[in-house]
Amino acid sequence: MKKIYFLIGMLFLTIILFMQFGTTVFAQETKLDSAEINLSKVKIAPGEEVVLTTSFGRALGAYTVTVQYDKDVFDYVRSDGGEASNQDGKVILTYYYSQNQGNPRTSATITFKAKTTIYADTPTDFSVTLTGLSNPDNSEEYEDITEPFKKDILVQPKYVNYNLKLEYTGIILPNLEKNMNLITESSLGKNYDHVRLIATVTKTPSKNSTVKLLALDDEDAQVDLLHSGWGEEGGYKLGGKDVKQVLALRGEFSEIGNYTIHVKLIDRDNEDKTIAEKDFNIKVGEEEVREEETSKEKVPTTLPKAGGIANTAITIIFITIAAAYLYLTKK
Repeated sequence: MKKIYFLIGMLFLTIILFMQFGTTVFAQETKLDSAEINLSKVKIAPGEEVVLTTSFGRALGAYTVTVQYDKDVFDYVRSDGGEASNQDGKVILTYYYSQNQGNPRTSATITFKAKTTIYADTPTDFSVTLTGLSNPDNSEEYEDITEPFKKDILVQPKYVNYNLKLEYTGIILPNLEKNMNLITESSLGKNYDHVRLIATVTKTPSKNSTVKLLALDDEDAQVDLLHSGWGEEGGYKLGGKDVKQVLALRGEFSEIGNYTIHVKLIDRDNEDKTIAEKDFNIKVGEEEVREEETSKEKVPTTLPKAGGIANTAITIIFITIAAAYLYLTKK
């Protein structure tokens, strides 16, 4: 009988212990395989916002979402789904559900904004880890996800096309060198690692006409843009904010007449694809007539009579002499 009482007592003690500590002692720890990280955009412009959403795949009562980001590229804006702490390129979003406050959550969001001072293509990423995961009644705990989710994103400015200009002053005379400037410019130009300038003559006054566009390289060696192009064979760098590259040239044209020079900026890394191009029409031996100089002035419909004032003066002088003569004769 004593054994029966002992077994009954042990059974009651086991039930009490289970009721007291069961949710903690027997809490399950499983993997949260359904978690996902998504971005609202994978390419944005400077000044635009992107939303990073963490979906848990089930309702959670507790979690900590940690997002590492490039603080030189993005600013933290806001979050939804917990208390956020932003420090030195890391946002920590913590949530804990209680019956008196809040609701279980299936997702959380964090919003970032790309800095307005990005002037070139800037690839970067967000790195996300999840810790402190449990269901609403804390009966299930989930393994921490310490192997980061990586989400790539590109911040790309809205570039302004490159413009080519050929500037000079005064008249170009045949067989005399003329100082010129070939300008490549853009208020925000796309970045290229290897570009070159090349030029061709597409129109001359005659078949015997010759043209030279001479420049000096870094070693003061003379280069003809029409024959060799400009820059190292592999090209040179170009791009950024307020680009203005000026290439000093000495142009020489053999005959009077009209010439056309075609200039191209090419990308050596992309099978010499044209970045910008332009035709320049040049008149040799005569000053280029500007549009505002050719506008016709209004011609008056009636012209003043020539000599009107002179005739009046002569009449007055004649009358004066006649009056003096009569006066003297009477005396």
